[in-house]
Amino acid sequence: DDNALQPPPSLPTPATLPKNPKGSSIIQCLTDDNNNELILTVDRENNPTKEGASRKDVYLKKLWHRGTYIIIRYEPCHDRNNNNNNRNNNNACANEEFVFLVQRRTSPSSNDGPSKLDPTPCGGMVRYGESYEENAKVEIFEEMGISVEMVGNNTAKDGPRSEDQEERSGTNDSHNTMKRLLTFPYEDNHVRCHGELFEVVFTGDLSQLKTRKNMNEKEGECEILPFTLSELKIRSNETAEEWTPDGLHALKLYLQYHHDHSIQRRLLRGYSGGDLDSYRLRPKPRVIFFDCDDCLYFDGWKVADHLTAKIESWCTSSSRANLPPGKAYELYKTHGTALRGLLAEGHLEDCELAIDAYLEDVHDLPIHDMLSPDQELRDMILRMDPTVKRYVFTASVRHHAERCLDALGIRDLFVDIIDTKACGLVTKHSTQAFEKAMEIAGETDPEVCVFLDDSIKNIKAAREIGWRSVLVGRVGRDCGKTVGTDHAEHEIDRIHQLPLVFPEIFIY
Repeated sequence: DDNALQPPPSLPTPATLPKNPKGSSIIQCLTDDNNNELILTVDRENNPTKEGASRKDVYLKKLWHRGTYIIIRYEPCHDRNNNNNNRNNNNACANEEFVFLVQRRTSPSSNDGPSKLDPTPCGGMVRYGESYEENAKVEIFEEMGISVEMVGNNTAKDGPRSEDQEERSGTNDSHNTMKRLLTFPYEDNHVRCHGELFEVVFTGDLSQLKTRKNMNEKEGECEILPFTLSELKIRSNETAEEWTPDGLHALKLYLQYHHDHSIQRRLLRGYSGGDLDSYRLRPKPRVIFFDCDDCLYFDGWKVADHLTAKIESWCTSSSRANLPPGKAYELYKTHGTALRGLLAEGHLEDCELAIDAYLEDVHDLPIHDMLSPDQELRDMILRMDPTVKRYVFTASVRHHAERCLDALGIRDLFVDIIDTKACGLVTKHSTQAFEKAMEIAGETDPEVCVFLDDSIKNIKAAREIGWRSVLVGRVGRDCGKTVGTDHAEHEIDRIHQLPLVFPEIFIY
């Protein structure tokens, strides 16, 4: 009920409400004049309550509420004019030399202690009857004297928005712009909040910024420090204790968000970083599963064609299954693999000896005559973070994968090979194969698993279980046309392009 969210007539309007200095101690906030100010409280899913609560109760009872966090990027007008192509109205991916304004609190009255750095120098609790956007505009004007013009269509819980973050052009370069990026839940020992993160591009004169320090306000002093993006990354990683906890969390979300945009990562629902209305830090990858054939190498499907011919020959041989031509492909289409079809329809005895003999026969190929060492691939794998485990995950058999890895010169770079026998002959079209692979790798969180494969069906199954995926190869073997899938975060033409789309798993 929208009417239930309107402030009572006796409440002041947002523009006249006294501000709560971000970062003030709980004791100070409870003794300030605004301790009874009505705050918009919400449930764990960020749905507003009908009554709201006083600022005092929000603090003391750790009530879920809404808050705003504002990252300020400094771009003098002359910089924007000189580099408009890279700085387009808040939407350009932040590069390493962009300057961000960070607040250092120098007042010992801060709940976090003196000299804490805050990468979100403006923001505050959203008042009852107020939207995220209204609050952000009020806070940045009252805190720093910056007037902003909203860009984009990203109002989240306050109304419809564009999830793909469409760019807006034509804004006057003399204006400071603000854009809504994402909403995130945050909880620690002192606060429970659904924060909305905004990015402001400030184009004015730094000396004209209004801060508590140069206003001599009673809430305490602060200073504004410039940081490049690279400096922010290094400083926040190395000295987390010198940052405000919620501000540091918002900064990490911001860095993840812009990293994803810089590499054009597809955001997928169901993953930590996939929902901009409930955005979360994703876990660091701990294991990478590489498909073997047509993924670790690509030879125009020559090996694959030879395997297909061997299977067809085995199935039609009078001394083997003695099936009619084309039946092997029919079994594959019906059952996922010809082997599973042979077993299901009684053309092959379901015993280990018979299965092993079949797999040995159809994989008896002169691999070393078909593949050659790939030094570029080896060098790429050696650049990977050594703490991230590497497995070959193949629908083929171990001895075939071993021969391929030997021929490529990379066999020593993997922890192990997970083949079709290790998965109980279940294909990668099924989530059961992924569950078994995760068990072998000793992982329980699917989101720490990264999967590289050339099969769209396999990528879809990986998505169903929660693995992150990259489609390797964008031309279909059967159709010869460009293929793609919405279930992968990235699509690349060859495995050697992996550092371009997953730079975070490489150390140099």
